[in-house]
Amino acid sequence: MIAVPKYPEGANLLRDKVVVVTAAAGTGIGSAVAKRALEEGASVVLSDWHERRLAEKAAELGELGPVHAIRCDVTDEGQVQALFDGAAARFGRIDVVVNNAGLGGSKSLVDMTDEEWFRVLDVTLTGTFRATRAALRRFIAQGGGGAVVNNASVIGWRAQGEQAHYAAAKAGVMALTRSAAVDVAEHGIRVNAVAPSLAMHPFLAKVTTDELLDELTAREVSGRAAEPWEVANVMVFLASDYASYLTGEVLSVSSQHA
Repeated sequence: MIAVPKYPEGANLLRDKVVVVTAAAGTGIGSAVAKRALEEGASVVLSDWHERRLAEKAAELGELGPVHAIRCDVTDEGQVQALFDGAAARFGRIDVVVNNAGLGGSKSLVDMTDEEWFRVLDVTLTGTFRATRAALRRFIAQGGGGAVVNNASVIGWRAQGEQAHYAAAKAGVMALTRSAAVDVAEHGIRVNAVAPSLAMHPFLAKVTTDELLDELTAREVSGRAAEPWEVANVMVFLASDYASYLTGEVLSVSSQHA
């Protein structure tokens, strides 16, 4: 197994930028992105549907830099609009939006209900659409520029049992990313995505069987899952000016066998 590398120090990649992160409470990729953004010099707006966890995370990260928390359920268009209005009101503008909100679950397609299908797509795909649309409108109104980074998944490319709804949603996020990038390129706005394979955190361990986690880990040539901050590092890169020529791209954050 390849050892986890040393946690990198910040290098001001997002200095003076305002970053909005959805699904940023808890211990997963969203909170890791928020932390890395603060360490890279950004002001951060955290959002999540879970009010208590959101408040706790805001208090924790507030020690690193300017943090503002706004509760948001991405399935509610009014709440999405309130998130972006509130972020702009608090910091004067928005420069980066990281769409991390997503919902999974394991269910064979033959047993899946319409409600289970639509719920996963509403959060994971349509929620990303709502937030991306709001971000692009805000960026254009500000005079152009800005970056959107969406969280997809290698499952959007690779088959896995009992994941039809989640795979379809994440494949949709990839297609949305590519098309949105073309729509707003003339405004100097970039839209990209990451596709992680396996990033380990307590919530994932709680909702996934040990057998499946062992199987997924065995597919990684590194012999381990990614740390959430390792995925966050790639998202920060895509959000930064170091990725100024990248748009419409989906970067796999994976050490999986081909």
